[in-house]
Amino acid sequence: MATGAERSKFEQLKADSGYLHDPLAEELENDLAHFTEGAVQLLKFHGSYQQDNRENRQKGQDKDWQMMLRLRSPAGRISTALYLAMDELADRLGNGTLRATTRQAFQMHGIRKENLREVIGTIVRSMGSTLAACGDINRNVMAPAAPYEKGAYPAARQLANDIADLLSPSAAEGTYLDLWVNGDLSYRIKPTKAVKTARARQQEGGVFSGDATEPLYGPTYLPRKFKCAVTVPGDNSVDLLTQDIGLVAFADAHGELRGCNVYVGGGMGRTHNKEETFARTADALGYVDAEHVFDLVQAILALQRDYGDRNTRRHARLKYLIHDQGIAWFKQELKAKYFAHPIKGLRLEPKVKLEDYLGWHRCSAGKWFVGIPLLCGRLSGELKRGLRELVDTYQLEVRLTPNQDILLCNIGTAQRATVKDALAALGITTPEEPDLLARHAIACPALPLCGLAVTEAERILPNVLDRLDAQLRRLEIEKSILVRMTGCPNGCARPYMAELGLVGDGVNQYQLWLGGTPNLTRLAEPYLERMPLEQLETTIEPLLVGWKAAGGRRSFGDYVAKLGRDQVKALVQRP
Repeated sequence: MATGAERSKFEQLKADSGYLHDPLAEELENDLAHFTEGAVQLLKFHGSYQQDNRENRQKGQDKDWQMMLRLRSPAGRISTALYLAMDELADRLGNGTLRATTRQAFQMHGIRKENLREVIGTIVRSMGSTLAACGDINRNVMAPAAPYEKGAYPAARQLANDIADLLSPSAAEGTYLDLWVNGDLSYRIKPTKAVKTARARQQEGGVFSGDATEPLYGPTYLPRKFKCAVTVPGDNSVDLLTQDIGLVAFADAHGELRGCNVYVGGGMGRTHNKEETFARTADALGYVDAEHVFDLVQAILALQRDYGDRNTRRHARLKYLIHDQGIAWFKQELKAKYFAHPIKGLRLEPKVKLEDYLGWHRCSAGKWFVGIPLLCGRLSGELKRGLRELVDTYQLEVRLTPNQDILLCNIGTAQRATVKDALAALGITTPEEPDLLARHAIACPALPLCGLAVTEAERILPNVLDRLDAQLRRLEIEKSILVRMTGCPNGCARPYMAELGLVGDGVNQYQLWLGGTPNLTRLAEPYLERMPLEQLETTIEPLLVGWKAAGGRRSFGDYVAKLGRDQVKALVQRP
């Protein structure tokens, strides 16, 4: 727990920045091709990371500096105008691609420093935002992407949007508009009346930071990033247990929100060879009535603001606070200082499923959407051009899924056949039936742009899946396996929930994680350190053979878990 008596260098940087303004504002005006470290750290709060293309590094030459930009798009919703703007910007001022992330947002790569203001300004003027897409602050709020009008789906989407507005910074929003759209306040976030009322309560009690200008966060914001997701009972498209706050929304027969089951303290990030860092699934906190959900979300964030570790960044996430202090302490502290309303026992939920919404679905009378598989989330080339034409011609709305897929929405019944033909011309004839392994596999961008990556992920995942598919066919196994891959241990593709997770730990070497579930409810466990990728098939074959011999009734992850750690280790570590 940070005492506040001594601030780390980064905490002091935030405190001295004038609500994320300086030195970023000054460096935006110079002619250098890159930002200094202080400005880079503040830039994250504005939605951007500074990167360089490692494949273009040359001894004695300056790095190939460029910026990655990430959107704030609650529930993955991208309007027609925003999609068209992003597509054009990617071609004109980026590297020609867009990428759907595992948090339901677009990333744009390859932006030069001198073009960053134009890119962000265009996004804001197209009714988008990048504010708080990165940094020590609440990130993009996830929710089921499908535009269903049934059950609790509309309430969940609205709640995700409301929480995004509720936890948006106040003073930093002014800085954001000042830097990127010349202070035009007409682009301020416009919350609902209920959210405005709840935000006013940020000035009260334990939730108040003590800083009237930035009442929820204070001048140093959070110790680390903070992630929220909302879903409906039975739908685990959002990987609910990996979130700092996970909410399961219950609605009445009319679709009105009645309340939420609340889970706290999930998170995927870890550091190799640092056993004090680990992936963790969230604990159940309880059920809260709808009228108190906003206050509870603010209270949880405020508790993490006050008690999260500000001295050791790798120990700063909410998951470590709850792990160290316990969920009973957390709940007691929450009720004593931050939240005055009842927290009840959990409501019963059905068994959850990883939904992906691929293929054609009716979402309301006369309206359809189609889910298009997009392996690794990368949009480029002919597919990118074809989707732009469809979105522009039919004024379609786009939604991004946590599985890095894309939904084309608001398709009228009369337009369905034409859209289907256009997709077929792009090679998408059966979007509801992608290859089994590819259907739920995801990867992070990794090399060559991510500064944290130690090896490949996105660029080689298709080949890895082809190899695994060939192996399963050879063994005559018809069931699928949930595969996730990252180029480092930070967990952006949430590999620690996979049945088979590959986590970069050296050039072409990966940690092997096994034993997650297809519906994302159990953590995998690490079995091998630095496994050469070429040894993947021979390493896991004994497990696959045993799985088949067992009849394949269980999922691969459940089979691994039932075998037990000692037996699995013996099988995968055989010479």
